[in-house]
Amino acid sequence: MNSPILVWMLYLNREVTTEEYEKCYELIHNTVPHAKNIPSNPNSGESLRQIISQMMPLLMMRHRRIPRARWRDHSTHNGKHWIEQMLDHVNPEHHLRSMIGYHLAWENSLIGMVMVQGKQREVVNIGLGIKQVAVEPRDVTVPQYVESLSHKLTSLELSFLDASLGEEVVLRRICILLALKSAYIKAIGQPIGFDWSRLEFNISEETCSGDGQPLTGWEFRLYKAHLGVQRRGVLHEEGYQCVTAHFRGTPDSKFVWQDNNKDLESWVQFINIDQMTNVIPKLTD
Repeated sequence: MNSPILVWMLYLNREVTTEEYEKCYELIHNTVPHAKNIPSNPNSGESLRQIISQMMPLLMMRHRRIPRARWRDHSTHNGKHWIEQMLDHVNPEHHLRSMIGYHLAWENSLIGMVMVQGKQREVVNIGLGIKQVAVEPRDVTVPQYVESLSHKLTSLELSFLDASLGEEVVLRRICILLALKSAYIKAIGQPIGFDWSRLEFNISEETCSGDGQPLTGWEFRLYKAHLGVQRRGVLHEEGYQCVTAHFRGTPDSKFVWQDNNKDLESWVQFINIDQMTNVIPKLTD
């Protein structure tokens, strides 16, 4: 399973107007059947992120020049989505390998979609984890932040977060751990309430386990996103740790640290909210 992974990351570089929100909401309400249960709330940042995320598959298929009427969005019993393309004059084997598995994720100003093409059973086990490199709430210290999340970590993982390392290192490491766990949990389709401490990631040795057993066959790609976002006329810088998790069926699990921008550009594309809202009229075609 060597199908290439592609990621689109949309960042909310500015505030969205009520009119833009309503246009986005109307679009998904008319074109995305499984998103009809998202309530309309122009004053909710979470509602906006949900709506924008559901527009990502529409944009991706539009980019592939496949009309909306020529593809179907399916999901497994545990909510893992994949797209079936209704292509003309295609042999059955090619059609079988044309399924597009994808996963949507978001946090604060960043919304992402990871996708891979192949057979349905090969593409659904894919996930994206996004964690802003910042404490929450904003007025707590890094040690307090770590303490509040300690129930999601194992003893080994907590040993990587010793306060003597300095707040910057500790904050970066806990965000890596949380993004890794989030990506894996989403990739296997676990619901809210899954016990994150059942997973253990040994970053230094690049190994991972679940319930004490090695997790094999997985590829984890780790990369960062640095954004400039304008809020109430003030430009803020935000950093995010991102991770993709995809089951490739290999004998071992692999960690890919993507620090080179040129390599990152080959499979991760960043777009802003203006680029999305400008093409709304075309996404229903």
